[in-house]
Amino acid sequence: MTTWLVQHLTALRDALRRLLGAPLNTLLSLLVIGVALTLPTAGWLAIENLRAVTGDTPGVQQISIFLALEAGPPEVARIEALLQQASPGSWHYVPRDQALKRLRESAGMAEIIGSLPKNPLPDAFVVTPADAQPESLELLAKTFASWPKVAHVQLDSAWVKRLDALLRLGKLIVVLLAVLFSGALVAITFNTIRLQILAQAAEIEVAKLIGATDSYIQRPLHYFGMLQGALGGLCAAALVSTGSHLLTPPVAELARLYGGSFTLQGLAGNDIVALTAIGGGLGWLGAKISALIHLRRIS
Repeated sequence: MTTWLVQHLTALRDALRRLLGAPLNTLLSLLVIGVALTLPTAGWLAIENLRAVTGDTPGVQQISIFLALEAGPPEVARIEALLQQASPGSWHYVPRDQALKRLRESAGMAEIIGSLPKNPLPDAFVVTPADAQPESLELLAKTFASWPKVAHVQLDSAWVKRLDALLRLGKLIVVLLAVLFSGALVAITFNTIRLQILAQAAEIEVAKLIGATDSYIQRPLHYFGMLQGALGGLCAAALVSTGSHLLTPPVAELARLYGGSFTLQGLAGNDIVALTAIGGGLGWLGAKISALIHLRRIS
């Protein structure tokens, strides 16, 4: 156990020495890896923020149930009981008098409402479903429409479907970018290790002649690739976090102009750890493949 630990610590120290031995090349490699990981990470973060915006926007995921004009307190109580049984999510009751008051307070509506002989608005329930999938929303709307004394159920299913399609498309693009740039990260590490092996071919040959195993020779290269990828992941996290920080004030101002409030969400601590681990894993994979291929050519 002690020997194994000493060998790995020695390999790690050798990998760090190689990284620090060429600071300019290391910096350029880290920037390239950081940019490669930044694009899919920024796309994923944008989708998560878009999902948060649409989730907090009134009306995007709501179903309005309008009762018949002749519906009274018993019918309202019946609908409340049905909602409790169905447990579709959260809901609130909007009495017709309250709806009329809100409409009267709207700009230019006071005179029109005042000229009406009676309140034309029905009692209503506004439901915010727990499951916002378009299929689930349409099924809920059909269920609500079948209830007694329900005159109309309003659901902007077209908007919900467009939003869901947009989010699905965004996820697909992010996945494609992640696969593309992950391959680029592996290729960058592959080429870096290849150049190191070529530069140290004579040293590797001597090491093999005196009995060094392939694992012993490959171990520093694996650590080098892993460290380079992990540091590139940290670089990507720094770039994304800086961009989020710079965009937060204008996004908040834009939300305020539209009468809402929204704070742009950046990377959480576990996201940074995951990004670093992904970078390290991809770097290790590139180093592993490169070492296996090129060390075989050295007898």
